[in-house]
Amino acid sequence: MEFPGLLVYWIIVVLMMMGLYIVVAQNNLVKKIVGLNVFQVSVFLLYITMGKIAEGTAPILADEIEIYSNPLPHVLILTAIVVGVATTSLGLALVVRIHEAYGSIEDDEILEQESDA
Repeated sequence: MEFPGLLVYWIIVVLMMMGLYIVVAQNNLVKKIVGLNVFQVSVFLLYITMGKIAEGTAPILADEIEIYSNPLPHVLILTAIVVGVATTSLGLALVVRIHEAYGSIEDDEILEQESDA
């Protein structure tokens, strides 16, 4: 595989590690959700890049077409995007409820209030 092809995978790995770092290092719950979304997008990109075949076309039967691209990864990613949006909205709704209950969205402050109670 030539260098430009590998560059895409390195970018995906960097995005994945950035998302993981944001989830682990941040105390703010909204920032953790953003980190999960960055990680999720990197997984989407990984599946989409693996699903594309060089010089492949849509899987439509024709005599002159010899190389087909597999549409399954793209269909799975469409489903995953919908699930990701629903998960993000649920997470943000939970953050709103946590803010109403504790008055903060920082992990340290919430744990401190829990230990005092």
